[in-house]
Amino acid sequence: MSLHTVTQNYKITKIQRELLHGHKAYLLWFTGLSGSGKSTLSRMIEGELRQRGASVEVLDGDEVRENLSKGLGFSKEDRDTNVRRIGYVAKLLSRNGAAVITAAISPYAEVRDQCRSMSRNFVEVYAECSIDELTRRDVKGLYAKAISGEIKNFTGISDPYEAPENAEITVNSETQTAEESLAVIMGYLEENGHIAGVVAGA
Repeated sequence: MSLHTVTQNYKITKIQRELLHGHKAYLLWFTGLSGSGKSTLSRMIEGELRQRGASVEVLDGDEVRENLSKGLGFSKEDRDTNVRRIGYVAKLLSRNGAAVITAAISPYAEVRDQCRSMSRNFVEVYAECSIDELTRRDVKGLYAKAISGEIKNFTGISDPYEAPENAEITVNSETQTAEESLAVIMGYLEENGHIAGVVAGA
């Protein structure tokens, strides 16, 4: 080994990564009951952000459970482990300059707060909807089966869901169209400097 070898420092800062991507890194964390519109809105936002040239990654709760948490059940401990895994992967993606969107029920406030502490620019989006409306629109009949006791450990029925008390954004798929909810979320991101606003006539 040469005595003249010089160790190079190739560490890239988060600011440098954000400049590379052309936008701030941030995490949009959707939470809400099954069927409340989390996945629909996350894909709509992904499309809108990509049209603006953003580097976007979406972590869907069902996909993460299938690929990273396949052996987990639906006890509180297993649910918390699954959500922490989502939070950790989101942190890594965000740390590398991506805009990250997660769409999982994430029913417990404590573990959501743990995920918040992992990432800078954490934006919690509460997808609100009543049980009555979710039951009405549920074509698979899962809510009805949970209410009748056929399905156990169903979040919002036989398992608790702890709604956020101070989410940065709240949307409601019962009273708003998906397009209206999208506008609310994009408006927040623009107003808080996460993305640049669209110039009229551009």
